[in-house]
Amino acid sequence: MGSKIMAKKKSPNTKDLFDQTDDIEWNKELKPLFKKYAGRKHPLEYKNLYQLLVMVVLSARDSDRNINALAPALFAKFPSMKHLAKATPEDLFPFISKVSNFGNKSQWLTKTAKEIKDDKNIPLTQEGLTQYSGIGRKSANVIMSQMNAPAEGVIVDLHTLRVSPRLGIAQGTNPEKIEKQLMAKVPQKNWHILGMSLTYLGRETCRPTNPKCHECVVNSVCAFYKEQK
Repeated sequence: MGSKIMAKKKSPNTKDLFDQTDDIEWNKELKPLFKKYAGRKHPLEYKNLYQLLVMVVLSARDSDRNINALAPALFAKFPSMKHLAKATPEDLFPFISKVSNFGNKSQWLTKTAKEIKDDKNIPLTQEGLTQYSGIGRKSANVIMSQMNAPAEGVIVDLHTLRVSPRLGIAQGTNPEKIEKQLMAKVPQKNWHILGMSLTYLGRETCRPTNPKCHECVVNSVCAFYKEQK
């Protein structure tokens, strides 16, 4: 079924979609999606944990492409936490002035660097990471998933917020509530791959308008797709 035909139909209520999927074994049905995106790294082009943390903070409400473009110059000047800890927020301005909310982000990063002091001290737990300014649950989940730390949650970004209700695996618009529903539907061992898979599904296939439903590897269980048919 073509996406142009789908676009003409009114989107169904997400609660109705959710109610239609109560009996689905999501861990089993999402295996094609897990297989497709297994091993796929986050779009941020980091080289180590320090770089990942900094780039994740900078990427909030900004594009990964923009952060990837400016990161090399930033890290050439501040190659580690030790170097960043010696900087003032103003020292970062020439490198991140094109980043959204760069004033606050520069303060967060320099403050965090002074507290962490060394790359080896960067924590890899939800509690450890979210104590620092600019790092919420989503950011912590991204960092932990990319470093293969034990999963404590599921990445819920803007793509996941759109894709999850469409699939029918979750309902609502609150990121924390969506995350809890996802965690309840899939075993903890697959939380990391679930988050990255839904993110990439939203980026590449389940677009905001004209989603490519006919190309989706999980359209057989997708409530949105069934409703459009």
